[in-house]
Amino acid sequence: MGGTVNGGAQARAIKTPRAPPLSVLVLGPAICRMPWCRAGFRQKSTFHLMRMSLIGMAGKLKRSPLAPRGFPKLPPVPGLTLGATASGIRYHGRSDLMLAALVPGTTLAGVFTRSATASAPVEWCRKQLAGGRVRGIVVNSGNANAFTGAAGVKAVARTARAAAAALNCAEKEIFIASTGVIGEPLTVERIEEALPGLAKRLRPTRWKAAADAILTTDTFPKGAFAKTRIGGVPVVIGGLAKGSGMIAPNMATMLAFLFTDAKIPARVLQSLLSELNARSFNSITVDSDTSTSDSVFLCATGAGKAHKAVRSAKDTHVQAFKKALGAVMIDLAQQVVRDGEGASKFVTVTISGAASERAAHRVGLAIANSPLVKTAIAGGDANWGRIVMAVGKSGERANRSKIAIRIGGVRITERGARDPAYREASVARHMKGCDVDIAVDLGVGRGKATVWTCDLTHGYIDINADYRS
Repeated sequence: MGGTVNGGAQARAIKTPRAPPLSVLVLGPAICRMPWCRAGFRQKSTFHLMRMSLIGMAGKLKRSPLAPRGFPKLPPVPGLTLGATASGIRYHGRSDLMLAALVPGTTLAGVFTRSATASAPVEWCRKQLAGGRVRGIVVNSGNANAFTGAAGVKAVARTARAAAAALNCAEKEIFIASTGVIGEPLTVERIEEALPGLAKRLRPTRWKAAADAILTTDTFPKGAFAKTRIGGVPVVIGGLAKGSGMIAPNMATMLAFLFTDAKIPARVLQSLLSELNARSFNSITVDSDTSTSDSVFLCATGAGKAHKAVRSAKDTHVQAFKKALGAVMIDLAQQVVRDGEGASKFVTVTISGAASERAAHRVGLAIANSPLVKTAIAGGDANWGRIVMAVGKSGERANRSKIAIRIGGVRITERGARDPAYREASVARHMKGCDVDIAVDLGVGRGKATVWTCDLTHGYIDINADYRS
């Protein structure tokens, strides 16, 4: 067994659905009636979405209708303390600075954006990653510190210096992430002023406070955890993530932080993270835009109970841990999609019969990123021809006479044409729900992959048109 995993997806699967809230979202011509769908809303016959349906009187985005019912109660990870504060970088009346402190000897792995315009914090972390050790992680929201020139580089160095002083460690053991507006100078002095006091208030259980501090257009904090074993010895894995828009990762999601009390060398952590990232954070998309700030960190404190030494990601006794870590990462990645800007439906795209896993992944993303597919899903329109289009534009091999498309488990095509037995009514019913499943077999090989996305509504336009205002 891989252990038990707790987070957004698991909570939705096992808890009794609550009554729908009184608020109504106007999102499109369908009725959303899935048992765990918080909105339970009737979508109108047009795609007009009043801005007030997404944004409350105080300007705060309303919680996604696809959100879990609450933040999970994450257990402490021995060797880790967290906290958050309001430093006033951009937001007023809310926290915007997170600090995680880790015990000496904590090992680290990381994956980062492949964007050619990566932020100053990403460049700093890439350089420090070779050391394989971490004592502190500083995260601010509201300002991405990207495309900020020499001033941005200096701001990162100043942040590292202040955090190192607060945690009594070397600057090279401090890792930094920023998220928010691109191209605006970072008021780093506010971070410098806030860190000393924040470092004194860290606690092992302040997961939600930390998760809240790193949100931007997110409508809910994201967390998940698992309890598993290495060689029969209990270990715990806990994680946080943020992300809602600018999600088409080319390595990860916008930001994610994973922690365990296991004792694992940095090179093994890196192997585990890189492999599992491909099937989790690198398999989600909201809008096809890759962020300048994408970063995922995996930290192992070694402060838990002593277990059999881990020397390789292939060790037999580490496979349960690997499975549990993968489940936590998928849970967090799916929560990011469920919080996609303006999203009303969660979409799973499963590709099989491809020439390779890489090919399957590319076809899946071609479908998941298609505005025509995503808007059809938003409208509850069973326009499967748009899926055919997306497969064709992917550039990957597909046997046209063998392509098999299913939506909600209903077979739509066979032998290169519509199945004579196909009736659209059953698929239309499926697409009225909050959870839409698309499966495509390409008929050329054994490659398979799964990607996750959401629909595209006017809510996305409303949020992003007003992002800086």
